[in-house]
Amino acid sequence: MTTLDAARAAPAALGDPHALAVEAPRGRPTGTWGMFLFVATEATLFACLLASYFYVRFTTSGDWPPGGIEDPKLLKPLIMTALLLTSSVPMIWGDHAIRHGHPRRLVVAVALTLLLGVAFLSVQATEYAEKVREFTPRDNAYGSLFYTITTFHGFHVLTGLAMLAWVEVAAIRGKFSAGRHERVRMVSIYWHFVDVVWIAIVLSLYVSPHLRS
Repeated sequence: MTTLDAARAAPAALGDPHALAVEAPRGRPTGTWGMFLFVATEATLFACLLASYFYVRFTTSGDWPPGGIEDPKLLKPLIMTALLLTSSVPMIWGDHAIRHGHPRRLVVAVALTLLLGVAFLSVQATEYAEKVREFTPRDNAYGSLFYTITTFHGFHVLTGLAMLAWVEVAAIRGKFSAGRHERVRMVSIYWHFVDVVWIAIVLSLYVSPHLRS
């Protein structure tokens, strides 16, 4: 084939769907990698906060929590944990549903996740109302770290709820399909990250004080 023949054949090849399928880039979309990078950055911030908590704890002499503060009660944290972990189940279902072309199931799944996320923040608000009578962020390092870490996580839950609300509106408007659902996957990744971080917080701030020798 001459150079002229190749030039004439190029437009036809570009219009061939089989050629497009071969030339299309494979692997995860850029947006997904961006979300993974964002999650990794946020995970590093939480790791630094929890490391600070344990550093202060093990360099502080005397009781922990200090200042006569009682050991954290576990009932509400366990309820919050159940709510947040359960909220990931419908999100997994919704992500799977839209990838198989079931947008109505996605609407239901995201609504359930939103409801459970709001319930989590509601229980956390009632816990704060009880905690603030016992200690505040200004009382000591323990109080400062406790409220900083849990509030920082609560802000991430609120951010996740905003993302979910956007997905819900877009899903109701029919913006997602089996071939167009990557934003659902990105929001799902973020929400599962929020769940995993909460487990680390519960074990560190709520459970570990009960395990001292």
